[in-house]
Amino acid sequence: MSLISLEGVHKYYGDYHALRGIDLKIAQGEFFSLLGPSGCGKTTLLRTIAGFEDVTDGILKIDGRDMRRVPANHRPTNMVFQSYAIFPHLSVAENVGFGLRRDPRSRAEKVRAVGEALEMVGLAGYGERRAHALSGGQRQRVALARSLILKPKVLLLDEPLSALDKKMREQMQVELIKLQREVGITFILVTHDQEEALVMSDRIAVMFEGAIGQLGDPESLYRRPNSRRVAGFIGMMNFLDGRVGSAGPTIAVDVRGLGRAEVPAEQAPGGVAEGDVTIGIRPETLSILFEGEQSERRVVDGVVDEVVYYGDMTYYDVRVDGLDQPLNISMKNLIGRPVLDVGTPTRIAWDERSLVLLDR
Repeated sequence: MSLISLEGVHKYYGDYHALRGIDLKIAQGEFFSLLGPSGCGKTTLLRTIAGFEDVTDGILKIDGRDMRRVPANHRPTNMVFQSYAIFPHLSVAENVGFGLRRDPRSRAEKVRAVGEALEMVGLAGYGERRAHALSGGQRQRVALARSLILKPKVLLLDEPLSALDKKMREQMQVELIKLQREVGITFILVTHDQEEALVMSDRIAVMFEGAIGQLGDPESLYRRPNSRRVAGFIGMMNFLDGRVGSAGPTIAVDVRGLGRAEVPAEQAPGGVAEGDVTIGIRPETLSILFEGEQSERRVVDGVVDEVVYYGDMTYYDVRVDGLDQPLNISMKNLIGRPVLDVGTPTRIAWDERSLVLLDR
């Protein structure tokens, strides 16, 4: 069942149309992400669900109840802000228990609840520590504990990991996934980080200019984006010109630089008609064939134009006859596999199943 339902939701700020007809259902216990560039409306949508913004038009329901005129403090939601909003003059326990000030429970019950919340986020024994003495990751956990102690049906997360360094951010991503599974409540995450959304989410809504461009699970969004805009925003993508000749169970297409291909129909999720088309192919689905290597896939010749070494990976730009831009190719640095120099002639293996057909 849907815990959250939005039907035709619009939001205006004067003449500015911030949300444009949002239709969305989010299930109980789902880890859901709103992903998009700055200014796309994802934070506005989150704040609308929280009750910090009013819906100009449309219907928003949480747990079957219409949220029109229901203030934020009466909704079954809680929010973790980007800044964490930790009170530096209070202890960790006082921060976590701040929302229980007017709770009718006894002092002993509140103390027990604070202890359980701290244990849940891995901060057992930190209750007496002053908040200003915490690391960024620990402050983030305090903010989570403070939100979870009130047992909301929905936890709203507004880019909660953006202030952390790369290693801590990756660690907290895993911990948030585990925490969400343990508590079993619905998490809604706002992020502009594509990798973060792919790693953490059950489903993702990709937003542009106040509207949802595509909604789906991480794998389908990555492998079968429905538009060039979605394809270009999520991960790296090579874009090639093509022309569709005929469509059926497979789609016959001439791909500039690669030749004629028969592409499975599911690789055109947005649908295509005969004529000019844009074709996407991910860098990791292309392979450089090193000396002596053979492949049953299609092969095209090229010349290495640029090399960027990342330790575990090497990223190549390879020029191919007929293409205005080099192909970007990512290769795992396996034992015995050399890193090629600029100017090296090479062969590139590719598969028709890796091609995604996108409307221009």
